Amino acid sequence: MSQEKLKNIIEAALMVSTQPLSVVRILSLFETDQTMEPERDDILGAIEALQNDYQERGIELAEVASGFRFQARNEYAEWVNHLFDERPPRYSRALLETLAIIAYRQPITRGEIEEIRGVSVSSTIVKTLQEREWIKVVGHRDVPGKPSLLATTKSFLDYFNLKKLSDLPALEDIKDFDAINPDLFEELEGEIAKAVKADSIENDEAENAEVSTNEEHRLESVSDVEDSGEVDETEAMDDAQEGGADVDNDDPKTVDSKFEEDEGAKVVPFTN
Repeated sequence: MSQEKLKNIIEAALMVSTQPLSVVRILSLFETDQTMEPERDDILGAIEALQNDYQERGIELAEVASGFRFQARNEYAEWVNHLFDERPPRYSRALLETLAIIAYRQPITRGEIEEIRGVSVSSTIVKTLQEREWIKVVGHRDVPGKPSLLATTKSFLDYFNLKKLSDLPALEDIKDFDAINPDLFEELEGEIAKAVKADSIENDEAENAEVSTNEEHRLESVSDVEDSGEVDETEAMDDAQEGGADVDNDDPKTVDSKFEEDEGAKVVPFTN
């Protein structure tokens, strides 16, 4: 079989398929025809040739997690979307946060998701994600209760046009998702800004309160030291008075006697 014919068969199959086709699925198309038994490399070569053929076209042959598919290029989505009357589904912030946590921390339990978010995860959210086939149970954590481990699916990667989990954007780039799909992240950045501003005000108030408390403690310490100094001075004066109670400084006899004792003189009693 010629490479050109193989390429045309693969192109036709991809055009009519509603799901991406893997190489294995494409190979299965030739199982009943003994005269046409292409190898895996032949399939990949034909796919590469098709991708080159559509380089300058409005559609492209893209590879996603489930296989290969034709899709409109992103730059023409604005016009193509007018073909669909129904509005794209809108998802709550809680659902998107839950999905993001699962995508970046999988496999993960519902309890671990709640610990990260700080709030409980509604059963409706998990059910919605499972119905969309974006997440599935892949096992159970070996802890009491055996909680289910949740992980994303190939349908999740296909929906977001990803080939593998490593193609997920870096966490610091998630803030740019609102430019990709405004409906999904409407007002999210405004809410984050408000939260950051509130935290900043709260931190400033806490710092001011701490400074005020430290100043009060400092003033109390200074006051205690001054009070202590006055008490010590008063006690010293009292001790001095008590120690000099037996000495009358106004009694000349006492003064003279003390002076003579200091000089080593003999005291002669005065008589008339």
